[in-house]
Amino acid sequence: MKTWLKPADRLASLPTYVFARLDELKLRAREEGLDLIDLGMGNPDGATPKPIIDRAVTAIQDGQNHGYPPFEGTASFRQSIAAWYYRHYQVELDPDSEILPLIGSKEGLTHLALAFVNPGDLVLVPSPAYPAHFRGPLIAGAKIYEILLTAANNWLIDLATIPPEVADRGKLLYFNYPHNPTAAVAPRQLFVDTVEFAHKHQILLVHDLCYAELSFDGYRPTSLLEIPGAKDIGVEFHTMSKTYNMAGWRVGFVVGNSHVIQQLRSLKTNLDYGIFSAIQTAAETALNLPESYLENVRQRYQIRRDFLIDRLSKLGWQIPKTSATMYLWIPCPPGFSSTDFALHSLQSTGVVVTPGNAFGSGGEGYIRISLIANPDRLGEAIDRWEEAGIHF
Repeated sequence: MKTWLKPADRLASLPTYVFARLDELKLRAREEGLDLIDLGMGNPDGATPKPIIDRAVTAIQDGQNHGYPPFEGTASFRQSIAAWYYRHYQVELDPDSEILPLIGSKEGLTHLALAFVNPGDLVLVPSPAYPAHFRGPLIAGAKIYEILLTAANNWLIDLATIPPEVADRGKLLYFNYPHNPTAAVAPRQLFVDTVEFAHKHQILLVHDLCYAELSFDGYRPTSLLEIPGAKDIGVEFHTMSKTYNMAGWRVGFVVGNSHVIQQLRSLKTNLDYGIFSAIQTAAETALNLPESYLENVRQRYQIRRDFLIDRLSKLGWQIPKTSATMYLWIPCPPGFSSTDFALHSLQSTGVVVTPGNAFGSGGEGYIRISLIANPDRLGEAIDRWEEAGIHF
C-alpha cells in the first residue's frame, strides 16, 4: 500500500470488531441458503411502540423540525429526561447543564474518551465489557488497564485487585451494571465503594445504565447518581435502543457532572449537529409511556429467559436466573474457544451467538446469547444444537 494511503495509527490499534465480522459471516451463510437464527447482537426484535411512531410522524410533518437541531438537544427532550430520572431514581438533574442527548449511547461513550483522554493516559476498563468502553479510549490513544471480572466473584469489579499505583494513574473508569455481556447485577454497596474509590484516586467515573428497565423478579437496578458524591466525579449513559425498540433511531443521552457534560458537548459541536428534532420528540413520548409498557417489556424478556434457561439445562448447561438485561452468558463446551464455538454454531446449525472474547480477554471461554426471539424460535435454536450434538 502506498504510504500516503496508510490509515492513522489509531485504527491499527483496534482489534477486529467482532460484530462486523459476524455480519460478513452471516451474509455469506444467507447467500448459501442457510436459515439463520440470529441471537448475536443486542438488537431488539419487533417494532417500535405505535405511540412513538405516531408522534414521530406528526413531528416529521412539522417544518419547524427540518432545520438543524440545537447542539445540546431540544429543551423539551432534556426536560423529559430530567423528569424520567426523577421518577425512576429520585435524582434531580438540571436540564440546561447536566443532560446531553446523544446519537445513541455508543457515540457518546466513544466521544467522551476523545474529550477527556490524551495519548498515553491510563483508562480502567472491566473485562469483559461492552466494546465501546475500551475501543473509545483506544481510539483516543489511551493505555487500557483491564480489570478482570470472574464468575467466582459474580462478574463484579473487585476494586482491591487494582494496584494503588495503577489507580493513581487512572483517568477514567468505565463500568456497567446491569452488565453487558454477563447480565450480572451489582449491589448498591459496590456503587458506594466505587464512588469512594474514584474520589480517593481522582478518577472520572463513566457508568453505562443501558439495561436499567430490563430487570426481573422485582429487582431494581441502581443509578450511579443515586450515590452521594457521584455527580461530583461521574456521568451516566442511557439509550432508547433496548427498552423502547428504538435501536435504529439512534438516540440516547448522558447525564451527571455538568463540567463533563459541557466538555462532551463542546467536542460534539465540532463533530455533528445532534439528533433530528423529530426523533427527539418521539423519544420524549417513549420516556412518558405508562409503567404498564415497561412491565410488558420485562415480562416478555423474563419469559424468554426462563424458557431458554430451561431448554439449555437439558443440554447440560446450568445457568442461574439472571436479574436483568436481555442476555444469557454461558460457558463454552469443553475443548472450544469462544470464537471456535461461535463459528461452529453458525456453520453447523445457523444459530448466531457472540463469542465472549469480543468483549475483551476476560470473556474468553464464554458466549453471549441475546433474548431477541420468541420462545418458538429460541426452541428451534436449541433443537438445532441438540441435533448437531452440541451440549455442555
